[in-house]
Amino acid sequence: MLTAAGLLAVLTALLVGVVVGSHVDDWDSAVYRWAPAVHWPELGGVLQWWVMLGQRAICLAIAAAWLGLRAWRERDLRPLGVLLVATLLTNIGVGAMKTLVGRLGPLQLGADAGLPGAADVFAPGGTIFPSGHTANAVVTWGVLVLVARGHRRVGAVLAAVVAVTVGLTTVYLGTHWISDVVAGWCAGGLVLLALPAVVPRVERAAARTWAEVAGRRARRYQGRTARARLTAVGSR
Repeated sequence: MLTAAGLLAVLTALLVGVVVGSHVDDWDSAVYRWAPAVHWPELGGVLQWWVMLGQRAICLAIAAAWLGLRAWRERDLRPLGVLLVATLLTNIGVGAMKTLVGRLGPLQLGADAGLPGAADVFAPGGTIFPSGHTANAVVTWGVLVLVARGHRRVGAVLAAVVAVTVGLTTVYLGTHWISDVVAGWCAGGLVLLALPAVVPRVERAAARTWAEVAGRRARRYQGRTARARLTAVGSR
């Protein structure tokens, strides 16, 4: 609970700070002007590919393929269900904040990104805050750790490394401000922490729905069978 409260507090502070204007904008601009790509230009080629580990379609396809194979082998669809719930929560939560804030990123601003106050620019269609790549990386690779059968500690370390480096890579490539990335880490972490409470409820709701559908089908089948018997008796 303390971890969730801390993540929520940081995310809320960043959200308010970005929307109303605060020192957050100054920090974003300072990191952007420091220009990590200029300090380590040799990393550019590798990081262009590495950031794809946070791209929704790619990381989701990898995770779904892995868990789908496991589901086929073990006849257990629950891990795939956890991934589905986590993805929906991420899309809804992060998507809502992106729409609410409407922030523009350095890449969208172009040459104006280095000007004073550039980090405090909003426009219709702005979708920078929080970083979706970062949140996706936290959630997708985190889910694989949560449903893993073994080696969870090693998996947790690897997932954390991927999530952290993917977020920092977006800053390096100029697609996000640093506050977008921190907010993405917090949003993804909150989704992972919410899963133990949300998934069982979704499973119960799905079970009830399936039972109702199965019951209706059974009643329709029984009704057709009874009518067929009556018809057969009447025709004798």
